[in-house]
Amino acid sequence: MYAFLIPLHSICRWLVLLSLLYAIGRAYSGYKSHRDYSDYDNQVRHWTATIAHIQLIIGMILYIKSPFASYFWKNTGTSLQHIEIAFYGFLHPLLMLVAVVMITIGSSLAKRKEESTAKYRTLLIWFSVALLIIFLAIPWPFSFLSQRPYIRVKLILEYISNIK
Repeated sequence: MYAFLIPLHSICRWLVLLSLLYAIGRAYSGYKSHRDYSDYDNQVRHWTATIAHIQLIIGMILYIKSPFASYFWKNTGTSLQHIEIAFYGFLHPLLMLVAVVMITIGSSLAKRKEESTAKYRTLLIWFSVALLIIFLAIPWPFSFLSQRPYIRVKLILEYISNIK
């Protein structure tokens, strides 16, 4: 299961990023043009938060099964000296949880606003801050904290071939 969830989590990262970028783009254009907040805008808000929550659930399952997290909590003192273990054991899950909480709060606050401009402004601020946190917490191939490929499709293919 762990071998399947890692690439799934990797692929879902792109859905989170694309949905956030799209929602932020719509919020920005709606705010600047003083456009009425439509049902479509509300669906974009809702699905962006839903995709982030799905990604969080996958991440939480991975965290429970993760050898990095297990080692981190058993050896907290020495784990902090190893950047990659500290990243996956503490920093990555904490920042991602904060980002999803910010998406949730922003979505909830925007839903309750009466004026369209206020809805767009709320989404723009909260989703943009969450996106910044997510960009910092993703293990990009160029990161000094931990390098991972952009997509881990090879692991999914290996998992599927082992099932047969």
